[in-house]
Amino acid sequence: MLESNYTSNLIEAGCDEAGRGCLAGPVFAAAVILPKGYKHSSLNDSKQLSRSQRDKLRTVIECDALGFAISQVDAQTIDQINILNASFLGMEQAVNQLPVKPELLLIDGNRFRTTLTTPYHCIVKGDGKFLSIAAASILAKTYRDEFMEQVHEQFPMYRWNQNKGYPTAAHRQAITAYGITPFHRKSFRLEPQQKILF
Repeated sequence: MLESNYTSNLIEAGCDEAGRGCLAGPVFAAAVILPKGYKHSSLNDSKQLSRSQRDKLRTVIECDALGFAISQVDAQTIDQINILNASFLGMEQAVNQLPVKPELLLIDGNRFRTTLTTPYHCIVKGDGKFLSIAAASILAKTYRDEFMEQVHEQFPMYRWNQNKGYPTAAHRQAITAYGITPFHRKSFRLEPQQKILF
């Protein structure tokens, strides 16, 4: 069972992102505030769950949370500011959209950079330690998957309904055959011979 809270008295928002390692599509971020002492035996890091489990838990999280918000940072911005900064920006935007003002942010990972004045604590593998971060990971993942399935309809040859923009062999083969789309991240290594454009 994951921990309910990091502190006993502060309003905490768990923050996480999805899609950092993809070749195409936005990076999505989520922020979630759960009630103090919240418990749910099935809530875990999104990577440890099946799609059907994530989809069911998304409904539970959205119903039970005191507040949640989703943000996305597109491929063009990722290329301009790099994926790490885009992930930070996405989490900051999600926090700014929360209907309840948090007093502490629990950030999945080992670093964070922000213009927010809210105190934060970085937690390595936090999505497997705290419920609010796990909840944020599930929302970020499910919303991003949904987005990639929608844009798959425009560009079915890349099979984004299956690979969600990650660097599978089929995705790379499609890039070689058809070129890139506005959803591809040009600063990423899209083909084996391509130079990274940093």
